Amino acid sequence: MSKVFRLPATAPKRRDAPVPAAGQATAGDTLRRPGIIAGFLSPHPPHLIYGENPPQNEPRSQGGWEVLRWAYDRLRRRIRDFHRPDVLIVHAPHWITMVGHHVNCVPNPRGVSVEPIFPHLFRYHYDFRTDVPLAEAIADEAADLGLVTSKMRDPGVRVDYATIGALHMVNPTWDIPVVSLSANNNPYFYSDASLGEMEILGEATRRAIERTGRRAVLLGSNSLSHLHWHEEPGLPEDMEREHPYNNHQYRWDMKLLETIRQGPTSRLRDLIPEHIEATSSETKAGSLTWLLAAMGWPEVAGDVLGYGTIIGTGNAVVEWTPEATHG
Repeated sequence: MSKVFRLPATAPKRRDAPVPAAGQATAGDTLRRPGIIAGFLSPHPPHLIYGENPPQNEPRSQGGWEVLRWAYDRLRRRIRDFHRPDVLIVHAPHWITMVGHHVNCVPNPRGVSVEPIFPHLFRYHYDFRTDVPLAEAIADEAADLGLVTSKMRDPGVRVDYATIGALHMVNPTWDIPVVSLSANNNPYFYSDASLGEMEILGEATRRAIERTGRRAVLLGSNSLSHLHWHEEPGLPEDMEREHPYNNHQYRWDMKLLETIRQGPTSRLRDLIPEHIEATSSETKAGSLTWLLAAMGWPEVAGDVLGYGTIIGTGNAVVEWTPEATHG
């Protein structure tokens, strides 16, 4: 059924004329070389921003979910001190598109993002810059590879909370340009739909990054196990009430994370679909597969920075660096 959203295969068009480069990468400077320099599994539950109490979010909290928020603190230091990217590229499961894959090409999205189930936790005022040349290049490369693709240019678009959640937790100062990608909803309608399209979207993303000379960090905005509570405690950040939905979900999350910690990433190709089947994992939306495919399924282990539950769902902050190492 994945063919429903894919055009007949054609020979990829050559795009020899480069679009303007970011300008920060210098030839011969290995510390500032362009390309995909890191990928992060970066979950987005609105509770994380609620627990942070940033000025952009209207609701106030007493904190909560500290272990995951501290993992994001470590991630931010790596972004700031080591990776120093030109752009953050995020694939998020709650920008749902029914037909094809969309790329946000609006130069300066601004507005209020509201989480529809938890509006009392997340009413976030956003204002950020899009790397439009790179966004357009990703859409062009994806179309050349046969994916139905659209460049979203509506300046009034309301950006979803999964995109905002991951981007804020990674870079709360919003001083790095962004490209955001939609999640095609095909996997939620066709049981035989594979993650194959995400492999192609990952390939298109890598080609566009290389063609534009960007230094990019990728963000897969997915939780892991995704069964959750249906009743909220009176105090949402009451950590006495926070624990895995059940032991089955927790054990499958640990199986996936142990495989990530041991590496290489190629072992995840078979395990991700099994994990989805066992836990209703949010990785079904394809963000994790897109991220690893864009990086070429590197022969490395991932660094699990933290794991915790949010309303019973499993969430992990994980880093993969395809070539570089850091302390």
